[in-house]
Amino acid sequence: MELTVLGCSGSFNAPPAGPCSGYLVRHGNTSIWMDCGNGTFAHLQEHVSAEDLTAVVITHEHPDHCADVYGLHVLMRYGLERKGFPIYGPEGIDAHLGQLVDGGWGDTFDWHIIDDSSKTRVGDIGLRFSRTDHPPPTYAVEATADGKRLVYTADTGPDWTVDAFGKGADLVLSEATYLADGSKPDYPHLTAAEAGIAAREAAAHRLVLTHLWPGLDRRMAVAEGSEAFGEAVILAAPHLTCRV
Repeated sequence: MELTVLGCSGSFNAPPAGPCSGYLVRHGNTSIWMDCGNGTFAHLQEHVSAEDLTAVVITHEHPDHCADVYGLHVLMRYGLERKGFPIYGPEGIDAHLGQLVDGGWGDTFDWHIIDDSSKTRVGDIGLRFSRTDHPPPTYAVEATADGKRLVYTADTGPDWTVDAFGKGADLVLSEATYLADGSKPDYPHLTAAEAGIAAREAAAHRLVLTHLWPGLDRRMAVAEGSEAFGEAVILAAPHLTCRV
């Protein structure tokens, strides 16, 4: 199983992280676009053609995690004339996002509701979801294939941890929006140190930090995350590919 970062900027597009949250998870003949934040669709098409995309997972309805679903809709509906393409997301997200297309998704998408107890299989990859500490309803994702486990925290505060999926994930992709310097606002996101602590306590094998606030000292985030995790962490960057 491979994870490719399409974008990793927290909350809005900015260099050097470029687009917002978006990741491609592949195994065998299966390609899942996990979060489609603004700016990620172009990068996605550099790694897989839209015709070969298997499904989309949207963890929550904040634009930096879902805005490029509109571009996908245009291509699927008017370019490829595809129907029933599967999208997994929280209850009500299809209607909420559909307001910008007058509810006119047509038959292009087949929306599947996820919740805290959801499990499913998409092609060669098993998926499991867990409600995180972040409004609106937000779901972390565990992807499994051939005995390997990837955990993506989505957006969360410290009241949820990767332990929710059990210990020993091969790779944790964790948001790390802020630094532990006292500047973190009273809103449920993680610092790089909190991401490191949570991954260490869950006995994760490797940790990738993503969703850093634009302008944040990235070297400091890596240093804080690595110290808390107990070994060197990886910093997400567009087009970075990690084998799980």
